[in-house]
Amino acid sequence: MDRLKGRVVVVTGGSAGLGRAIVRAFAARGANVGVVARESRRLHDTERELELLGVRALAVPVDVADGEALDAAAERIEAAIGPIDVWVNNAMTTVFSRFDEMSPAEFRRVTEVTYLGFVNGTMAALRRMRRRNRGTIVQVGSALAYRSIPLQSAYCGAKHAIRGFTNSLRSELIHDRSAIRLTMVHMPGLNTPQFDWCENHLPREAQPVGVVLQPEVGARAVVWSALHRRRELDVGWTVLKTIVGNKGLPGYGDRLAARKAYEPQMAPEPKVVERRRNLYEPVELPVAARGRFDRARSWSPELWLSTHRRSLLVALFAAGGLFMALRRRRVSASWSS
Repeated sequence: MDRLKGRVVVVTGGSAGLGRAIVRAFAARGANVGVVARESRRLHDTERELELLGVRALAVPVDVADGEALDAAAERIEAAIGPIDVWVNNAMTTVFSRFDEMSPAEFRRVTEVTYLGFVNGTMAALRRMRRRNRGTIVQVGSALAYRSIPLQSAYCGAKHAIRGFTNSLRSELIHDRSAIRLTMVHMPGLNTPQFDWCENHLPREAQPVGVVLQPEVGARAVVWSALHRRRELDVGWTVLKTIVGNKGLPGYGDRLAARKAYEPQMAPEPKVVERRRNLYEPVELPVAARGRFDRARSWSPELWLSTHRRSLLVALFAAGGLFMALRRRRVSASWSS
């Protein structure tokens, strides 16, 4: 029996992009899902989609930057579909811009949503999970939680901050011998609608850099992390390379980002000036999980290897034992002859 069947999962930012893919992935495993986001129409569509999959669902319109409203949403979800087993903090926003071209209000807003939204969600989840001493909180991180890049200073700062407060909280839970688990899943560039609706001060449309994966790849990683005791999970080679490289050669990483993460974040086409952006208010666009980047890949061999490493180690040890046994047998045969 699937361990997620009948469990209750809450996903913030769950009506579009990676969040929508995460919601679908949990529902496909039989989990009941609470969806939190700002835009009511997409929330309604998401709720109906989940119900058609045969699970219980509740969509609640909330801005994660409002801690009290988010806590109230958690209370509504528990009253409607049951005690929360897994909470996924995913909601985000960013501003594609040079730092000196951003306003203080824009920087503050990105921080309130992308960092404090995770803090608020974690507080809401913990208030309920502590009563039962069980549950899992999944923080959707990024390679940018380790290696910052130009043109996204507020977002990079928020992702670094999420990793910092998560590690602090993890130590507190260990001290308390709590059974509640914390895990972070670090994403690469994903093919989501964020590049069309996040605030953009660049002269051209924004795009992800490097190898781009479909959001369903990230969603599978989140579901896997909810079920396994992994402190952090890196999704794809790009993330692993970025994190390891930054630990070993941070100065070189600064120069590399200046060369290879500035212009490549800008798509060839000019920015659509009249396009509405969702920094302060939700945008009613008919979008779901995927964005406009057809070059995105639907599978990551590196993620597969990471999530199957225990089985691979067992297979390697078994193969090694078989090899040694055959070798001893051959040596014995040669001595007897």
